[in-house]
Amino acid sequence: MIKADKGLSERAPGFVYREGKGRSAHEELYCEGMSLAKLAARHGTPLYVYSCATIHERYEAFDRAFREIPHTICYSVKANSNLSVLRLLAKKGCGFDVVSGGELERVLIADRKSAKNVVFSGVGKTRDEFTAALKAGILLFNVESESELEVLAECAARLRKTAPVAMRVNPDVAADTHPYISTGLHKHKFGVPIGNASALYARARSKQWLQVRGVSVHIGSQITDAAPFGEAMSRVAELVRQLRADGHTIDYVDAGGGLGISYDKPNAGDFPAHVAEYARQLSAPLAPLNVRLLLEPGRSIVGHAGVLLTCVIYKKANNGKRFLVVDAAMNDLIRPALYGAYHEIVPVVVPSDSAKEIVDVVGPVCETGDFFARDREMAGGGEGDLLAILDAGAYGMVLASNYNTRPRPAEVLIKGKTVKVVRRRERVGDLLRAEM
Repeated sequence: MIKADKGLSERAPGFVYREGKGRSAHEELYCEGMSLAKLAARHGTPLYVYSCATIHERYEAFDRAFREIPHTICYSVKANSNLSVLRLLAKKGCGFDVVSGGELERVLIADRKSAKNVVFSGVGKTRDEFTAALKAGILLFNVESESELEVLAECAARLRKTAPVAMRVNPDVAADTHPYISTGLHKHKFGVPIGNASALYARARSKQWLQVRGVSVHIGSQITDAAPFGEAMSRVAELVRQLRADGHTIDYVDAGGGLGISYDKPNAGDFPAHVAEYARQLSAPLAPLNVRLLLEPGRSIVGHAGVLLTCVIYKKANNGKRFLVVDAAMNDLIRPALYGAYHEIVPVVVPSDSAKEIVDVVGPVCETGDFFARDREMAGGGEGDLLAILDAGAYGMVLASNYNTRPRPAEVLIKGKTVKVVRRRERVGDLLRAEM
C-alpha cells in the first residue's frame, strides 16, 4: 500500500511502504519487490538503491507526451552516469546528452550503437574530446563559442570527417531556480547571445568539414514552471525561420533539459500531466517548422528513482538541540550542502507506536555543512535505525567524492525482486592505489 502521509505517492511504483512481517506491528519501505532493510543488511550502508520500474515509467511518460512531434529523448548522462542505468535506457531506444569525453566513453561502453543519437554539450570541449566524438559518429555538436567552432573545424578537417553542428544560443530567459543551475541569461557562461547567432552560423557554413544541422538552447535545471520553456522556444523558433531564410538547413532543435521534480511537495502534482504541459509549451512554437525535437531530460527521469540508505550511528543533544548522526555524509550526497537542497528523509521501518521529534540529520564529515536536514520533524530515528534519503537518483552518486578519505557507497539496481550490484563499494585501498 502506498502511504501518502509518508510522502511516497510520487515515488511509486519504485518506493512504497508495506506491512512488515513478524510479531511487532510495523511498516517497512520497499523498492519494488525488495525490502530496503534486507538490502542494507546484505550490502551495508550508505547504499544507493535505484528502481528500474520508475526509470521506465518516467522515460515512457516523456515519450508519450511528445508523440505528436518528431523527437528523440537524449538522456542527460550527468544526472546519473552508472553504466547499468545507461544500458537500461539504451534498450528503450534512448539517446544521450554528454558534456565530457568521459561521459561519451560511458555511453559507448553501455551501447556502442547509441553513438548515432548522442549530442555533445558543454562550454569547454577539448581537441581530444572532439576527436573521440567525431570518430564515434555522434548526432550533433552543440557549439558554445566562436573559438570552439574553430577548434571543431580544425579537428574535423584533420580527420576528414564531417561534424554536424548546432549553436547553443542564450535566449536571455529567466527561470525560477537556484542561481548555480540557471543557464539562460547573458550573465551566464553558457551559449552565445541569440542576436549574434547569425554571424556564427555564417562562419560555420564557410568551413568545409562543418555541417549546420540545428539550433540548441538550455535555460537551466530544476525548473518546475513550464512557461519559461515556452518563452525560450518561441525565440528559438524565430531564429530558425531567420536561419532558413539565410539559406541554412535546420533539421534539429535541441530544447535542452531542466524540467524539475518535486522534492518538498511530493503530492503537489501528477508527473504525466507535468510533462504534458512541458510538451505543450515546447511543441506549440515548433509545430509549423517541421524539425526534429531533441530533449535532454535527466533529473526528471532518474531523480525519484533512487534513494540513499543510511544508518543512524548516534543520537546526541547539545543544550536541547537534537542530532541524528548517520553513516552517510556530504561526500555521498552533496546537494543539501551545495544548494541548500531539500530531500525528504523517512524511516525504513516504522513501528506502530513511533513518536516524532525535531532533529538535525548530520553526517560524520568534519564540516558544519555536512547535513541532510535541519530542524526536521521525524520518526524512527533511534541508534541503529535505517533512514532513506529520498529522490537521490539524480546528482547523488555522480557528485560523490572521497573527502575525508571516505570510500564511496555501493549502488544496486532493483527490478521486481531481482537485485543487481551495479557498482561495488569502494575500499580505502582503492583510493590509495593511484597515489605514488
